[in-house]
Amino acid sequence: MPESEVSAPKPKPAAQPGKFGTFGGVFTPSTLTILGVIMFLRFGQVVGQSGIYNALVIVLCAKLITTLTALSISAIATNTRVKGGGAYFLISRSLGVEFGGAIGVVFFLAQAISVAMYVIGFTEAFLNTFPSLNVDAQVISSTINLIVFICVYIGAGWTIKVQYGILAILVLALGSFFAGAIPAATAENLNANWNAGYLGGENFFTMFALFFPAVTGIMAGVNMSGDLASPSKSIPRGTLLAILFTAVIYLGMAVLLGAARPRADLTGNAFAVFDIAASSALIVAGVFAATLSSALGSMMGAPRILQALARDHIFPSIRSFGRGSGASNEPRHATVLTFFIAEACILLGDLNAIAPIITMFFMVTYGTINLACFYESITGNPSYRPAFRFSHWSSALLGALGCVAVMLLISPVWAIGSMGAMAGLHWIISRKEIQARWGDVGSGAAFERARRSLLKLEEEKYHPKNWRPIILALSGGAFLRNHIAEFGYWLTSGHGVLTLAQVITGDVENRIEARENAETKLRKFIAAEDLEAFPAVVVEGDLLGGAKSLLQCHGLGGFKPNTVILGWSENPEAQAAYGRLLRLVKGLGRSLVIVRCDREERIRWSPPTGTIDIWWRGGGNSTMMLMLSHLLVQNPDWRRHPIRILHAVVPGADEAKARDPLLKMLEAARIKATIEIVPGKDTLDTLRIQSRNAAIVMIGYDPPEDETEPLFSPELAACVNDFHQVLLVSSAGGMSLVA
Repeated sequence: MPESEVSAPKPKPAAQPGKFGTFGGVFTPSTLTILGVIMFLRFGQVVGQSGIYNALVIVLCAKLITTLTALSISAIATNTRVKGGGAYFLISRSLGVEFGGAIGVVFFLAQAISVAMYVIGFTEAFLNTFPSLNVDAQVISSTINLIVFICVYIGAGWTIKVQYGILAILVLALGSFFAGAIPAATAENLNANWNAGYLGGENFFTMFALFFPAVTGIMAGVNMSGDLASPSKSIPRGTLLAILFTAVIYLGMAVLLGAARPRADLTGNAFAVFDIAASSALIVAGVFAATLSSALGSMMGAPRILQALARDHIFPSIRSFGRGSGASNEPRHATVLTFFIAEACILLGDLNAIAPIITMFFMVTYGTINLACFYESITGNPSYRPAFRFSHWSSALLGALGCVAVMLLISPVWAIGSMGAMAGLHWIISRKEIQARWGDVGSGAAFERARRSLLKLEEEKYHPKNWRPIILALSGGAFLRNHIAEFGYWLTSGHGVLTLAQVITGDVENRIEARENAETKLRKFIAAEDLEAFPAVVVEGDLLGGAKSLLQCHGLGGFKPNTVILGWSENPEAQAAYGRLLRLVKGLGRSLVIVRCDREERIRWSPPTGTIDIWWRGGGNSTMMLMLSHLLVQNPDWRRHPIRILHAVVPGADEAKARDPLLKMLEAARIKATIEIVPGKDTLDTLRIQSRNAAIVMIGYDPPEDETEPLFSPELAACVNDFHQVLLVSSAGGMSLVA
């Protein structure tokens, strides 16, 4: 083979300066945070009261929840280009800016306050080890907090090196425990401690709640996402490896604790691990290492969350914390703030009161990550293509439900309170109407809901009682014919679908830019007037051709227009084309509403005072007029306008016979309206004087069958011009007032 055809091996990319791999960036901080103080000072009590069997179940259940969460984290992390911000970044890019911003705030505060908790834990262990020292606890805590701050302020590289040393001490401490526990284990203790022996008021669930915080350290590595050379590889590998490694340790300790000591020693002695170990000094060092490593992990994680949150400009007041320092972009401004928050909590002294809410915030974060993965999976979004293949929507849903269950198990009050705080933050951010610069699962979920609903609607057999107005308003340039858009909005608000349509005459190849500009203007009009509507613009040779295109092609499935709104036309030159348009609407089986107003100059004008008058002649047109009147009074602008049915009868006729059917119809339709019987012939002249003060008059109208007939009789044209507002209504049927 010629040398030129031989492919030279590709050199491995050089490691990025200041970036960390799986072991240093994810596995080490996660492992150090999971193997914390609870393992040394509380796990013996869990085993003693629960028994070995139940303790193993507790560990496995807790690890199951964190493993499910880790699977969700891995899926999301391998589906997007991960940057700094850890859980905040993953959630905001999946569930959107509202969820992400709320998680960012609570998770930053939880991490910052956790620094103080771990420092105080170190101080208590230190003073218990050296009781003869006459030093104030706050002085020791503040000193340790300052040391942790300096380590992190120097940079993540230095901190990771410190954590390597802490990990070595922790491994030695665990080795000391296993070296002492294995020779001390007896079959007698194993059998005696196999089953539970709960003390007063304790049970499986209280022991589970006591142990569970020991496994909530899986975010320590995720929070370092911006400092990883390959986040999509390091986060799944490091997190899952840390969970597996610590699970083996906890399971082994559960068996050896129960086998090495009688139940009374485990339940009554918080320092049972110290007594069992071959070297208690190494256990002391391990406790110190565990608390310091957790404090370092939180001091590193919290600023990175705040930095990412600030850079997304969700809260303008914190933008300065988005700055980075040095080649590795260290969040030093945010680190300083984290230090002061931790110091303020240290000076308060007792953190027991707020510790539960911190745990809840961690759990809310885990649950939200599972929820994000669930939504990404279940919506079938084509952009969701995670390289990590071991996550499924069912596992994500199970993880989310597990987090909620654990929260309620630990403290129902704090669980409800923390979820309420999340909801409040979500509401505050949503009110800001921030336009995110990234896509999120919200649009995908909305698309999937709409898709499924449309398909279901297509399968359902239509019933007239389910009629809703799906209106195509031929408003032209909406800024010019505001009244058509206004009535379309009033008749559909909260009940139907409105499309504002415009036809541009000309050749489509030459009017593409004009069509785009017209659609942009319609969108701006809809946004400016806060309408619930969609724009539609077509280019055709004439108005009739454009209307044909819209009526035949616009809409999808059950959302095709069933009603067309047009403006009133008195232009003699346009009468022929206008008549053809009316016949087209009728021929295509659409209902028709023609709007005539004497005030068309602006939108959102207040309706004139008076009644909503329906000139009743029975049949489909009258039924539709009553339905439209009912929809109209659902709007705040029209709520105080009474509906009035005017029914003309010949003089001398029995008015009761004319009124009774209408009363029964209104009762069956459950629509509030008054009925007025007007003596006289059923003519417009008879009724027009009755409605001279009405806010709006609805008149039934049937378009002419052919071009030889006039569009409007002279009587109707003259009558229409006498009123403030008139709707001429032609019903195509398909609705029922009685349901």
